[in-house]
Amino acid sequence: MPHFSGPIRSKLPQVETTIFTVMSQLAAQENAVNLSQGFPDFSCSPDLTDLVNKYMRAGYNQYSHMAGYIGLRQAISDKVNKLYGSYYDPETEITVTAGGTQAIFTAIASTVGEGDEVILFTPAYDCFEPAIELNGGKPVFVQLSIPDYAIDWESVKKVINQKTKMIIINSPHNPSGTVLNHEDFEQLEKIVGNSDILVLCDEVYEHIIFDGLQHQSIARYPNLAERSFVISSFGKTYHTTGWKVGYCLAPANLMKEFRKAHQYIVFAVNTPVQHAIAEFLQNESAYNGLSSFYQQKRDLFLSLIAPSRFTAIPSKGTYFQLLNFENITDKSDVDFAIELTKKNKIASIPVSVFYHKKVDAHVLRFCFAKDDETLRLAAEIINAI
Repeated sequence: MPHFSGPIRSKLPQVETTIFTVMSQLAAQENAVNLSQGFPDFSCSPDLTDLVNKYMRAGYNQYSHMAGYIGLRQAISDKVNKLYGSYYDPETEITVTAGGTQAIFTAIASTVGEGDEVILFTPAYDCFEPAIELNGGKPVFVQLSIPDYAIDWESVKKVINQKTKMIIINSPHNPSGTVLNHEDFEQLEKIVGNSDILVLCDEVYEHIIFDGLQHQSIARYPNLAERSFVISSFGKTYHTTGWKVGYCLAPANLMKEFRKAHQYIVFAVNTPVQHAIAEFLQNESAYNGLSSFYQQKRDLFLSLIAPSRFTAIPSKGTYFQLLNFENITDKSDVDFAIELTKKNKIASIPVSVFYHKKVDAHVLRFCFAKDDETLRLAAEIINAI
């Protein structure tokens, strides 16, 4: 097909194909064990797929309500109230979205305008920055400390000004696997308390947290919740990343603006899946048992690679594990990740790609949301490097 000959002014001139797509394609080409992109290689509960089939056969195949099936919104409200002690009105304060990424984009699109500044912490999940830029905002980057990937709140105070519109936080954190604690939220509350600054909290890994730690949802903190969008994902919780169903919580005045954008970005979300999840949420053990399920996989992976030359930074949450390779090579993390995929047949993600200006701490991210057999095969390769 002939190309359009006129000028095209890219809104994202620096953006290319994501590293996740690149590394997964390379892994497929090289027939490598793929621990790069964050998705499980095992099936979701057959009870859940049976429920989807049930609702498809029952005829629930047309548009759902723009804000989501009310039965699902009620189930989400009940779940959040049980877990975090906070009530969100299913009619006005919960919207079902086409995954966490859409919810993040919509929250930004509905509130961030030309010249608004948005603070985010690097290394950062890669959808934040483009969403800010596409909506005319300016990303302001605060680097997490290395190797513990903690927030320096004094650095946050220094970059806040009258243009600061929003702060984006992510816990459990992708890619580092760290989690924010009570003191972090106290610091955040002090910073935004006497301002009009909004908060967007990406909590898609809320049920994957280890070693007895408690997930500090922003919903636990009323003074923060009143100014916050809280994002979560059923894809992460139920091993169904391809279904792309998540949700956003926010006070009614913020949710009103969120839905104005949501209805034109996606309008409505997969109807039979919403009905199935609403019923499946009655089984509380399915999400309450997720931490122990993934901690077993984390512990297995770490024990299997203990003889290797890599140094692990134990994950506290998510299904990602960082491995430092400074004892192996002084190559860049991107070059080493490509080499491992081509030569050693194991794919990972270089952490430097999660920075605005690449910071190479010689760290790779490995996804352990895999069958135990896959993890054993991966460990054999890692130990031989």
